[in-house]
Amino acid sequence: MADPAPDDGADVAPALFSRLAADPLADLLGIVLEQVRPGYARAAMTVGPQLLNAVGTAHGGATMALLDVVHAAVSNSHGTVAVAQDVHTEFLAPGRPGDRLVAEGTEVHRSRRTAVYRIEARAQDGRLVATALARVFRTGTAWEDR
Repeated sequence: MADPAPDDGADVAPALFSRLAADPLADLLGIVLEQVRPGYARAAMTVGPQLLNAVGTAHGGATMALLDVVHAAVSNSHGTVAVAQDVHTEFLAPGRPGDRLVAEGTEVHRSRRTAVYRIEARAQDGRLVATALARVFRTGTAWEDR
């Protein structure tokens, strides 16, 4: 495995966290990146009226955006630029108005050039709202070089 995660469980450097958290769409949707450490990321969003679909539940696009913010953070958590190749999402239960959805992503496998992540979004009552299996291409470019 390339650039192995430190075994101390420490969060990523503040500069990398700031770069990963600077997402204008996430800001627009009220998605907050809460934690990033090598091989792990967590973000949350509250389902407000602006995120509802025609039937009054969380819009799938908003839920997917939450998963995608976590995917971007966890896949770049080793300090190497990664770009999405595939995200397979399953919507399992609707996010309801007022729900606080928390998505967590964990690394399943990482090589020098690709990596796979599992991301789950849950409501505050533990309901599994959506899950994703996501793959990235790791460019080999360090974030510091961008």
